[in-house]
Amino acid sequence: MKPIVIEKLLDAPVERVWKAITDKDDMKQWYFDIAEFKPEVGFEFQFEGQNEGRVFVHLCKVTEVIARKKLTYSWRYKGHEGNSFVTFELSEESGKTKIKLTHTGLETFPPLADFAKENFVAGWTALIGSLLPAFVEKKA
Repeated sequence: MKPIVIEKLLDAPVERVWKAITDKDDMKQWYFDIAEFKPEVGFEFQFEGQNEGRVFVHLCKVTEVIARKKLTYSWRYKGHEGNSFVTFELSEESGKTKIKLTHTGLETFPPLADFAKENFVAGWTALIGSLLPAFVEKKA
């Protein structure tokens, strides 16, 4: 299965976007309510996500950090087989930030409707295409 890749040019500086993807208080504004997060390799965190009323506990572990450029963490589900990886890559373009989201390993999850690729595509498209830009492009 091909990975999901979503790219977007954000009208915000890299520092602002990096903070949005690594600061738990910022993350609550556009992503998930994550109790604790540190952009440090080995840091483990979890959060709940829902699909049609079913709650899924996401178990994640940071695997790569290049400050203001790249963040990767594993993404699996409590009680289910499989492990995937989410990578955020940032690059500066004329004062704006190009973000590239890649989600690999979806084929390792059980063949349940909840884990269908379309669901991930829809989720990431909303997060990277709408929610993140709305948050980071707000003028102070």
